[in-house]
Amino acid sequence: MAKIERKKLKIDIKNINDYTKEIKLDIPWETIESDFNSTAKKFSKKVKLPGFRPGKIPKDRLMQQFQPNIEAQFMDDNIYKYYLTALQEKEIVPVNQAAISDVQFQLGEHFSFTAKFEVEPDFKLPRFKKNMFQVQRNKFIPDDQDINDAIDQLRRSHARIETIEDGAIEKDFILCDLQKLDESGVAIIGKKFEKQMLKVGDGSFTDDQKDKLIGLKPGSSARIELPDNEDKTIKSPYELSVTKVEREILPDIDNDFVKLVNPDLGSMEDMKTDVLKKINENFEERSRQAYERDLSDDLIKKVGFDTPPSMVDNYLKNILEDVKKQNNGEPVDEEKVLETYRPSAERNLKWYLIRKKIIDEEKLGVERKDIDDEIENLVNRSPNSEKEIRRFYKKPSNRQRIEDDMIEKKILEYLGQFAKIKEVEVNTKDIRGENK
Repeated sequence: MAKIERKKLKIDIKNINDYTKEIKLDIPWETIESDFNSTAKKFSKKVKLPGFRPGKIPKDRLMQQFQPNIEAQFMDDNIYKYYLTALQEKEIVPVNQAAISDVQFQLGEHFSFTAKFEVEPDFKLPRFKKNMFQVQRNKFIPDDQDINDAIDQLRRSHARIETIEDGAIEKDFILCDLQKLDESGVAIIGKKFEKQMLKVGDGSFTDDQKDKLIGLKPGSSARIELPDNEDKTIKSPYELSVTKVEREILPDIDNDFVKLVNPDLGSMEDMKTDVLKKINENFEERSRQAYERDLSDDLIKKVGFDTPPSMVDNYLKNILEDVKKQNNGEPVDEEKVLETYRPSAERNLKWYLIRKKIIDEEKLGVERKDIDDEIENLVNRSPNSEKEIRRFYKKPSNRQRIEDDMIEKKILEYLGQFAKIKEVEVNTKDIRGENK
């Protein structure tokens, strides 16, 4: 890219709103003449005129014949270059592609155009002071039911799976093929889903659907209905063909089971103590996450700015692609996905921008040694997975995730200095219904 004399550029900047700018750029002929001549020379090599070799056409004859074409080519080739030069001079970083308008070219005089684009919004952080954030932090009080539920989960995780030749009962697993049917009961080509695993009594197979599955054996079939949309209001008929029926056999709760779960534990009481410890750790993590979310949400509300639409659209575009991948080729209601995720996209982007400003103003950062120490902590907590952990964090993007998490922690610790925290005890029996 040829160097442009910045002093020869006339740049007018207009702020449309907090995140939209408009640049009007006017470049005199003396600045663009060499670029125009270069375009004309390249153009002459691509056209044919009787009596002239390519590239040897006299300039006056070339302009007489092709001036509009050369001017159009010049503008296409150089708008972006002049636009970038203006951005660099004014130290502006757009977040989207500019919309170009009012393009004007006068041979021998000047070249001008207008570029409209979005930038990260200009906002100020509030003056941080004591008790400016009002947040709640819960202390969960577990009971025996929580312990029993956790032990049941351990039993399921160590369950033995047996193939059943008799009919399926509730909670059995059915391996089957599902063939979608039309309204008349004819199979729809291309809508057969093989090797699907269903659990009797779960999800779509509760109530009346469950009754159609109970008693099924390998080789048998049944006509069922499955939802075609997320809220399950639209259903289609399917032919279910059973390949295998499996049953989960839970281990007895005895000392052998205790040793199976953790060889270091000596008795059932030891297991209950260990389980309670893990329950408390999980609830503490849940409480911490809720507190930090409330803290960041309070700051977002206090700062109060709009997110550039282009940033939100790009964020949602990535989410939509992820949803499509997870849907395994099945149709996706794109509008509904965008509508569902838009609030969280706007919220997360606001927090991202606020984080950047806090990091910049408070000079927060993480040293390489801090990242290495955190990886060592992860290894010490899971020594049996040391090789996998070290291999995972050799990848720069994964190290970046740790760095981001550590900086996030520093930011929230910083904000916590200015929070008035209300500690609230919550009995888990009061919320157990929400957890199921």
